[in-house]
Amino acid sequence: MRRSLVMIAASLISGFALTAASTGSASGAEAVSVSQVSQLKDRTHIHGLAIDREDSQRLLIATHHGVFRAEPDGKAELISPVQDFMGFTPDPSDPKSLYASGHPAGGGNLGFIASTDNGVTWEQVAPGVGGPVDFHQMTVSLVDPRVLYGAYGSLQVSQDAGKTWSLVGPLPEKLIDLAASAKSANTVYAATEGGLLVSRDGGQSWETVISGAPVSLIEVTADGSLYAFVLGQGLVRAAEADMVFKTTSASWGDQILLHMAVDPADSNRMFIASHHGNVFASTDGGTNWAAFGQ
Repeated sequence: MRRSLVMIAASLISGFALTAASTGSASGAEAVSVSQVSQLKDRTHIHGLAIDREDSQRLLIATHHGVFRAEPDGKAELISPVQDFMGFTPDPSDPKSLYASGHPAGGGNLGFIASTDNGVTWEQVAPGVGGPVDFHQMTVSLVDPRVLYGAYGSLQVSQDAGKTWSLVGPLPEKLIDLAASAKSANTVYAATEGGLLVSRDGGQSWETVISGAPVSLIEVTADGSLYAFVLGQGLVRAAEADMVFKTTSASWGDQILLHMAVDPADSNRMFIASHHGNVFASTDGGTNWAAFGQ
């Protein structure tokens, strides 16, 4: 059972889980029309979540067919160009700024792109090393927002808000997710099929935090809390200061959690997307969850 879940998670991260017949293609430049978040899973694939910091009751959902803005009642509106948004992450220093990578309509790679109007329009900031890159995993430091990490064959880092990039070194094997620390700009976490890793030297070397089970999600909040989804255990939480993980919620059935967003103004409010394309919300720090919009 564990191995089958690993294979599902890995195929989803690679973008092969949904067939062309069910999702279409970003290169086809055809908008996906939905009226509810619950319909997204039937028409596209979710690649990232972010709190809308202009209105924290709303959720931004990056997909294979653009960015959707979701209202608390679950209504979803396409607000971005139709392209495949990967590595989707907010700039913690500016409520209107978002970062991403991925694929444009027509094919190819987007490089490192940014939006300064909350996801409506996007421009390439830099191609990245060996680019245009396609960062499937990307994270921005909560300590120094000028520092970003991106995964494209190797680990890349930017020290100037994405204008220039340099190679750091090899990626952790079978990488699924990246998250930068809230304590140090040189600390970054990696969720992999083999467990959870941490680097304290900007990605040059790694040590194991959780082993023996795949970790499909890692998220760090501004207060220094770590959230991870460990297959076979559930959603777990620890403080960066002690790294002692405790299970927050275990009853997920066959859902593999892939993306998470925590409200920077209220750490008890959080949202999660699973490999099935379901989106869930919690208002008690992740203990109890309900389908978003219900």
